[in-house]
Amino acid sequence: MKYVHNTIRINKMTDLPLPYRKIREEFPQVAEAYDALGNAIHEAGPLDDKTRQLIKLALSIGAGLEGATHAHTRRSLEAGISPEEIKHVVLLAMTTLGFPATVSAYTWIGDELEKN
Repeated sequence: MKYVHNTIRINKMTDLPLPYRKIREEFPQVAEAYDALGNAIHEAGPLDDKTRQLIKLALSIGAGLEGATHAHTRRSLEAGISPEEIKHVVLLAMTTLGFPATVSAYTWIGDELEKN
């Protein structure tokens, strides 16, 4: 199955933060190149979509990126990943990132889980 990096985002463009949409609109060639890079990266290895989504969520949490954590929580849910699996990713962060970072991430995913 071919992965299309930006399909979910384009289909739900109105759900995205305004600055993200504005950058895509103002610089469409850059947005296309970014999407192509994302597609190439996702197709470059053997990981399945679920695993890739969970890794992207973990990377967002580890980097302390609230917006990215929200986005990858939404994308994980859209990919059929359960709330329990998403919460497990947050718990796995605790021994590496510490309790305060884990609590922050838990609130960020909670924002998205409450919407569903």
